[in-house]
Amino acid sequence: VMSLGQLLKINFCLKNPPNLEDVDRTEVIRSSSSPVFSKIFLVDYYFEEVQRLRFELHDISSGNNGLRDADFLGSMECTLGQIVSQRKLTKALLKQGNTAGKSSITVTAEELSGNDDYVELSFSARKLDDKDFFSKSDPFLEIFRINDDGTESLVHRTETVMNNLSPVWKSFKVSLNTLCSGDHDRELKCTVWDWDSNGKHDFIGEFQTTFKEMRTEQEGKQIQWECINPKYQLKKKNYRNSGVVILNHCKIIKMYSFLDYIMGGCQIQFTVAIDFTASNGDPRNSCSLHYIHPYQPNEYLKALVAVGEICQDYDSDKMFPAFGFGALIPPDFKVSHDFAVNFDEDNPECAGIQGVVEAYQNCLPKIQLYGPTNIAPIIQKVASSASEEMHTKEAMEYFILLILTDGVITDMADTREAIVHASHLPMSVIIVGVGNADFTDMQILDGDDGILRSPKGEPVLRDIVQFVPFKDFKHASPAALAKSVLAEVPNQVVDYYNAKGIKPKCLSDYESTRTFSP
Repeated sequence: VMSLGQLLKINFCLKNPPNLEDVDRTEVIRSSSSPVFSKIFLVDYYFEEVQRLRFELHDISSGNNGLRDADFLGSMECTLGQIVSQRKLTKALLKQGNTAGKSSITVTAEELSGNDDYVELSFSARKLDDKDFFSKSDPFLEIFRINDDGTESLVHRTETVMNNLSPVWKSFKVSLNTLCSGDHDRELKCTVWDWDSNGKHDFIGEFQTTFKEMRTEQEGKQIQWECINPKYQLKKKNYRNSGVVILNHCKIIKMYSFLDYIMGGCQIQFTVAIDFTASNGDPRNSCSLHYIHPYQPNEYLKALVAVGEICQDYDSDKMFPAFGFGALIPPDFKVSHDFAVNFDEDNPECAGIQGVVEAYQNCLPKIQLYGPTNIAPIIQKVASSASEEMHTKEAMEYFILLILTDGVITDMADTREAIVHASHLPMSVIIVGVGNADFTDMQILDGDDGILRSPKGEPVLRDIVQFVPFKDFKHASPAALAKSVLAEVPNQVVDYYNAKGIKPKCLSDYESTRTFSP
């Protein structure tokens, strides 16, 4: 049936359905059963939040663009994370009663962001004016960005080369945002000075340029500028210049974003580790942190679901390894610090976050809570998988380990060693402290207050640990906890791959037709 006109409406879910905020609507496309809408929706993206979206398709009657008299054709609900992780998401349109017809909707995503690329520049000069009586000038170069209001912002100051009229300054890196606000035609003012120890530096000369002009050096053209002193230019008839400044090297360094890697096919491999030490209390007792209340999830479950709900959108098979530590496990009831919660050591993966929840609940009656609280073994286990991924030298899998524990760990030295080793790998560690214990000593693992070091003094290569006590979020929503512990993950992913010089996989090489679980 040829429709009269079709309009797509997008809603943004603030909390849980039906709390929907109307974001925007497309144009109406007349007489088409397979419309392609040109309207682009701009939505702020946050990895650390579950951003639910609802798309509705309506058939508009002729001469009326309102929805009051429109026929509802179907809707589709998803998260923004699902769209960006697949780049192109196709799902069935559900009619009233959530029944699927033959119609489907396809939503594509691309990142709109500022220019985060860097540029590496190297300058030298030739035959600069001599400003010193008993020696040669000690020149340094300053580069200023000219702002829209005409003011100047210092971008970079080189080191001083002593007693040299033809200096070669060290190369330096600066972001294009800092250099020219991402505008390649923005004017740059470059000034050469003769350094004096009293701070009253002598002006040698200046010149103006743009990054667009600098960029031509990449094409094999040597770029140089006459360094001009305006006062000499006015007073001296035969004045040519006060020297020449040469651009020796100009290289653009591409800085990739978190979404570049996710849309290039990088998967988030989510693993959870749960504390089953005796300090949690007998699970049969309602005072236990592991007590399974029929209507109210315990803190372990709240933290697990809050974080897992976000990470699951970035894992195509939705299979999550779940481990326990600190318990006596069957059949011989020896203590283990890295046992599979489903008791299948060959395949510790659970189907979805709900599968992890069920495996956790099923294992509680079968184990005996014991101790001590050792987390180094589980960090080493995930690090082993991350190490295999590292050797592929591709951005395909990044590992997130969520550790839920009720107390300060007893293997601090081994844990510090494991974290320092893991900081070289594509992985991050999130630790949530459950219960009311004093977690002050755990803060040492979170590098926010200083650099974590191994017992041998080796520092972490990068900060990969985020620790938060659950009690700080006891009266907040689960989303607030997830936002706190996951906010640093995008930068951790980008820092790892950029430091390794690993680019996102080319989208043409990437299987964009992956099958995702609903």
